[in-house]
Amino acid sequence: MLKNSSILITGGTGSFGNTFVPMTLAKHNPKRLVIYSRDEMKQWDMAQKYSGDSRVSFMIGDVRDKERLARALDGIDYVVHAAATKIVPTAEYNPFECVKTNINGAMNLIDVCIDRGIKRVVALSTDKASNPINLYGATKLASDKLFVAANAYAGIHNTRFSVVRYGNVMGSRGSVIPFFVSLAESGVLPITDMRMTRFMISLEQAVELVWHAFDDMQGGEIYVKKIPSMLIGDIAKAVAPKAAHQVIGIRPGEKIHEQMIGLEDAPNTFEYEEHYKILPMIHGWSQDMERIKNGVRVEDEFTYTSDNNRHWMSIEDLSSWINANKNKVGLI
Repeated sequence: MLKNSSILITGGTGSFGNTFVPMTLAKHNPKRLVIYSRDEMKQWDMAQKYSGDSRVSFMIGDVRDKERLARALDGIDYVVHAAATKIVPTAEYNPFECVKTNINGAMNLIDVCIDRGIKRVVALSTDKASNPINLYGATKLASDKLFVAANAYAGIHNTRFSVVRYGNVMGSRGSVIPFFVSLAESGVLPITDMRMTRFMISLEQAVELVWHAFDDMQGGEIYVKKIPSMLIGDIAKAVAPKAAHQVIGIRPGEKIHEQMIGLEDAPNTFEYEEHYKILPMIHGWSQDMERIKNGVRVEDEFTYTSDNNRHWMSIEDLSSWINANKNKVGLI
């Protein structure tokens, strides 16, 4: 589907974009891949890697700027929406700015994608959007709702929108693994709460989930990847086995355990080999066989949380992953 197409990724200089771009170029050979973001320095650094590749281009722009989006999306077939204000404490202390990017920016993108006749749009979400307790999660829940409803909002236009949801991205900038790595030599790692658990996913798995969504979507689906969980203390042990742990308490807006599928979602959630799919309650879409396909409806009491997960990552597995990826942990 993506072969010889034109693709734009918002927030494309972030951790996801730095993995999505080389993987997509190698596997799907798009005609054109546009990285749209507002950080000129990150664009400059990333552009050096693709200076000889005519398929890759860069545009400075913000999802808050509807006119700039309209220019950037001219001639584009597919869009990946990765732009977001996503650091939990930053959103708590800068709420207006978080809303402007995560909600207003989503509305701008939806409008322009419909007007420009974009074929398919996949928006990145987060486990924090399920039963949110922080502003980041609340804005991403609102964003998810906007992208789901956009399939009806599009009217006679053929633009289709879906969402992918996943948990903590291993080794990404600003995440817990590079944070622990930076403190490993101090001999003491700060632990928020020894009970805390998190979902774990690699950037490569996240990219593959987006590819699957593009291939599978009819519009309005939320794709949830099946991924393992870990205790925060075990993550610390994998990074620095000999370091002591200092319990410091959770940060503003944090949960002890994360959730990707809540009890209220269960009646509209279907299970597949490698993922779940939450279908919309609106317009009868959760009963649509073209969206359900070969899925099996989950049990009525089903939830998918980081503490009730059937799959767990061991300290040894994470340690091996860190050793294999140590040259890029925290750099993308």
